[in-house]
Amino acid sequence: MAAVKRPIMTMKHQIYKIIKDEICNGHYPPGYWLQEKELAAKMDVSRSPVREALKQLVDEGLAIDYPNKGVFVKEFTSKDIEEIYDVRIMLESYAIKNSVKLITSNDIKVLRELIDNLSECYDKNDLNQYIEYDTELHQYIIKMSGNSLVMDIYKRIYSQTQQFRIYSLTTQKRFDNSIIEHKTMVENIFAGKWEEADEINRRHLALAREEIIDHIEATRKAESTENK
Repeated sequence: MAAVKRPIMTMKHQIYKIIKDEICNGHYPPGYWLQEKELAAKMDVSRSPVREALKQLVDEGLAIDYPNKGVFVKEFTSKDIEEIYDVRIMLESYAIKNSVKLITSNDIKVLRELIDNLSECYDKNDLNQYIEYDTELHQYIIKMSGNSLVMDIYKRIYSQTQQFRIYSLTTQKRFDNSIIEHKTMVENIFAGKWEEADEINRRHLALAREEIIDHIEATRKAESTENK
């Protein structure tokens, strides 16, 4: 059997991934100046691939390019989060409905593995890895829709929430409920009950949105108090 060829990651993509990960894990917080020269020196590369990586981050909505100032990590407002999650709910609702019609034996296998991985992370209280599998689960359901345009739109929308995703599980109660919601949603997909699965997911996303907005508002309030 011929070996499977893996795609080669370009220098630009490697740099893009490094910077994106730093944004998502909070090392480059909202409003942080992504200085091209500084980043190039830090990664020991020329400025050209850094410039291309920053352009991709701007295109995805994770950063903003201010003329004559530079590129900065985007500062999301509560309204931004409301709009992003409204779109997520619509896209995931469509995907869940379609997934019930198009589900294959391989899809069932993949979803079961993802749920098992989520359960293992939950048992170990490994929140960061739990969020990674959470992301994979939602993205896989979108893939199951079979609609490439929905997949493209979702990819852009989801990228914009990644720097806040950890704040959607800020309490133990929310963490406890999250694993139950994922399991129940997938069980309903397997049973062909797309309306029940959709209702669970809508509630799941609404609660995540609420947690993130609460975090944004609390952060803004704290910053405002410090600046007085």
